[in-house]
Amino acid sequence: MLKKIKPYMMPFTMTIGTLFYPFFGKFDFLTPYLIFLMLFFTYCGMSVKAIRFSPMHFWLILIQIFGSVGLYLLLKNIDVTLAQSGLICLLAPTATSAVVITGMLKGNTASLTAYTLLGNLTAAIMAPFLFSLWGANSQISFWDSFFHIAQRVFILLLGPLTLAVALKRIWPRGADEVQKKSILSFYLWVIALAIVTATTVKFVSTQDPGRYDLKIGIALVALVACVSQFWVGRRIGRLYGDKIAGGQGLGQKNTILAIWLAHTYLNPLASVAPGAYILWQNIINSWQLWRIRREL
Repeated sequence: MLKKIKPYMMPFTMTIGTLFYPFFGKFDFLTPYLIFLMLFFTYCGMSVKAIRFSPMHFWLILIQIFGSVGLYLLLKNIDVTLAQSGLICLLAPTATSAVVITGMLKGNTASLTAYTLLGNLTAAIMAPFLFSLWGANSQISFWDSFFHIAQRVFILLLGPLTLAVALKRIWPRGADEVQKKSILSFYLWVIALAIVTATTVKFVSTQDPGRYDLKIGIALVALVACVSQFWVGRRIGRLYGDKIAGGQGLGQKNTILAIWLAHTYLNPLASVAPGAYILWQNIINSWQLWRIRREL
């Protein structure tokens, strides 16, 4: 039953979040806790011993770092919010659900799992630095901003990994029980998606209605970033016989985390970018899955 409704949950949940944003928007404080739990379930199902890093992961990380910085610098003279939109679309780590899609596309799930871990570590390190330089906290010093952001982001992204590894070592049976209940991660994702959608809609609805040109520009930046990352990731992955994992690793983003980061540390209007990115990446994934099914 769940397999049948899963493909429809993303548009349904976003629609519910949009229509009832005054209600769901009240629970935006829950978002980091939901992200923490989703990552915890993911890491409990991950075998640290089975993780193997490859040169492909190194190149993808370089694109995640220097691509986000380069796109920001390219767009900042046009509009700072537009630049922040590009920054968050490239800096955001890989979605935990990307492993599932990679498996459905007959890709290397072990390779993608390794890159997902690296991508989260990279975001945890780079986000405090870049957001302190170019974020919304310009009224406080760089180092005050850096440590404030680092404290929250490190706990959010590295806390679940630390807890999962500790649980596996201290109480393996408990970790196995958590893994058996990993379906809860899907329900957490549904709740989190409704909340971040409502938060974004709530903010956009209170802004100057005359800024449609900027909002359209942000959505287009997200489109270009999405298509480019899937394409570049596949090209790099092909060099290492791992094109599916390369494309999904670089292209399929943790948009719920990205929306929360943008809304918290950048111009909140920049959260429209990962909101649009959800649509673009799901169109690409749907097309890829359709091609796979057609070939079967």
